[in-house]
Amino acid sequence: MTAPPPTSAAESKLARSALMGAVFLMATSAIGPGFITQTASFTVELGAAFACAIVLSIIVDIAVQLNVWRVIGVSGLRAHELGNKVLPGVGYLLAALVVIGGVVFNIGNIAGSGLGVDAMMGIDPRIGGAVSALLAIGIFLSKRAGLALDRVVVGLGLLMILATAFIAVTSNPPVGEALVNVVRPEQFDFLAVTTIIGGTVGGYITYAGAHRMLDAGRTGPAHVKEITRSSVISILVTGLMRMLLFLAILGVAVGGAELAASDPAGSAFKAAAGEVGLRVYGLVLWAASLTSVIGAAYTSISFLTTSRTADRTRNLLTVVFIAVTATIFVFLQKAPVTLLIFAGTFNGLILPIGLGVLLWVAWRRRDLLGGYRYPAWLLAVGVLAWLLTLYLGYNSLQGLEDL
Repeated sequence: MTAPPPTSAAESKLARSALMGAVFLMATSAIGPGFITQTASFTVELGAAFACAIVLSIIVDIAVQLNVWRVIGVSGLRAHELGNKVLPGVGYLLAALVVIGGVVFNIGNIAGSGLGVDAMMGIDPRIGGAVSALLAIGIFLSKRAGLALDRVVVGLGLLMILATAFIAVTSNPPVGEALVNVVRPEQFDFLAVTTIIGGTVGGYITYAGAHRMLDAGRTGPAHVKEITRSSVISILVTGLMRMLLFLAILGVAVGGAELAASDPAGSAFKAAAGEVGLRVYGLVLWAASLTSVIGAAYTSISFLTTSRTADRTRNLLTVVFIAVTATIFVFLQKAPVTLLIFAGTFNGLILPIGLGVLLWVAWRRRDLLGGYRYPAWLLAVGVLAWLLTLYLGYNSLQGLEDL
């Protein structure tokens, strides 16, 4: 394996910033309004036993992301470009699924940012959502949009983690009990594991960090170590946030506080720290939603473009994407339930199709990897994870029966 070409100190700093941006883009794309609601609901339902589900999901998520980042990073091609090279038309199908799901869920992300602003400052969610969308648009209109994106997602990601850690400490959770339940859970819910796996690496989230890494130019066999390290860290950041959120809510729940079924996370934060806790919850929800708006828009447009598309063109398309979804939110105030069910089904299909394509490239298309010999153990781990995604995809199709 050849070593990466020498770079100047300034270029190395930019490269590190871009890789960190890729890590946090994937992590914060996963940490959206749905992530917060899912974590809160399962914590209330399963108690300390939810710790086991979280750890198992992190292991599976790492298996998925190791393969996704490795194949995309070494090949230097986006997932849909690889799909079309494996079987013409598959890439277009994958792109369609990602974009349709991204549009609908981005409406929900903008709605979440509006609710976060409302919890922080008592402002109408439509106004808060519209202003948040304008902030996201401003990032992609800036002269150095890539650098701005990296700094924003890293900054907001760290802010979410610190704010949630504050509430976790305040709520005084039974950490020892949670640790015991990691290896010996009082109860086990397979649905909880599969649900949070789908919420962490499903849909557009799967490719957010890997596609950002491509735009940062960290591709090819020479960068395998960086690619591997970044893919694992991205999942660990997401796992850390989920664990902190779990502990924050668990401490309140075991303390006997009554949590609102409609907003368990918000009521838990308020029970832990009063009005300050409610404001902190608003901040976390807003930051989680805004970064998900950025991630959904960026990744969706990356599936409508190629590695040859000019940065300015890609950024302008991203601006249009955010503007359209924000306009829909302002007029509808929320995504219709039917659309959300359909989008959830698309997300459930994206992972098995996309991961299947990437694993095929790893196994049979060494020519697309620049002659790189893919590790057999990693391919085997990926296949096991892919089998689980088939189950997730089947479950998502069953959701259509609710229509």
